[in-house]
Amino acid sequence: MITPSPGSRLTVANQPIEDWRQLWRDAVTDARELLQLLDLTELASSLPAGDAGFALRVPRGFVARMRKGDAHDPLLLQVLPQLAENLDAPGFSQDAVGDMASRAAHGVLHKYEGRALLIASGSCAINCRYCFRRHFPYGEEIAAAGQWRQALAHVRQDPSISELILSGGDPLSLTTAKLVELTTGLAQVPSVTRLRIHTRLPVVLPERIDDGLVQWLSASPHQKVVVLHANHPHEFDASVDRACARLREAGVTLLNQAVLLRGINDDADTLAALSERLFAAGVLPYYLHQLDRVSGAAHFEVDDQRALELVEAIRQRLPGYLVPRLVREVGGDASKRPL
Repeated sequence: MITPSPGSRLTVANQPIEDWRQLWRDAVTDARELLQLLDLTELASSLPAGDAGFALRVPRGFVARMRKGDAHDPLLLQVLPQLAENLDAPGFSQDAVGDMASRAAHGVLHKYEGRALLIASGSCAINCRYCFRRHFPYGEEIAAAGQWRQALAHVRQDPSISELILSGGDPLSLTTAKLVELTTGLAQVPSVTRLRIHTRLPVVLPERIDDGLVQWLSASPHQKVVVLHANHPHEFDASVDRACARLREAGVTLLNQAVLLRGINDDADTLAALSERLFAAGVLPYYLHQLDRVSGAAHFEVDDQRALELVEAIRQRLPGYLVPRLVREVGGDASKRPL
């Protein structure tokens, strides 16, 4: 029998285990508390009112990887609200990649040939300040609603769809039972042979990769790809390594896509170290995205010339399989646009 104990742990036969749902609920949601935890209370006066319209959320395990007393910590800068988010910037919009123009059914985006993307959930364990869906109307577009019926109906009607992509929000914010509903429905869609999951949870809340999730993945007959999202080598620790190992043992191919972010990873040493750290965890670098130009994120942008120089620099020091492809997503394009 599992019984709750104080804090964010459960006990089984007197042995503590992490429960991802409790850890999710215990996330830091107040910017002043976050700064206090990091001995940076002097920054509180520079916080924007109302978190600049995008709530702060960060798991405590991820906070523990931040450096105390460092206002420029690369993990902190990804989640801390900034006054710059309130500034208007030319070329930045609320729908940076044309999601709404690609809506094909309730919670379904169909941008590319042979692939359909499901907005599986509107929830994330962490709110990244540069998120290209920070303004997305999740309340109207959740594919998991109604046992996935509308989403599955769209996929069944188009036999050209061979890959189903789960995105969000974060699809692993759903219960494993809800994910089982989806793959049970997919048993009636023989054209779909690959299941791709875009998630940040194995990095920011690795406890989510629990026995139930691993069993679900292992039992799925589909080819399985999990695309992680890590931007800096400091995001990895032993708990993330364990989560990645469990995913690989379940037959999952692991890839990573990072976003190039000013002041966070826009130097060759950091990008090279990220690729090395990913590979040490059994993850292949996949994409390095130029920033999606979403309103509130202009202060993270790195110009294209600098981006190209950085990729060339890491190409000179790493084997080709560790060099991510530099791309930009442009609404209406048939694929990611390489730079």
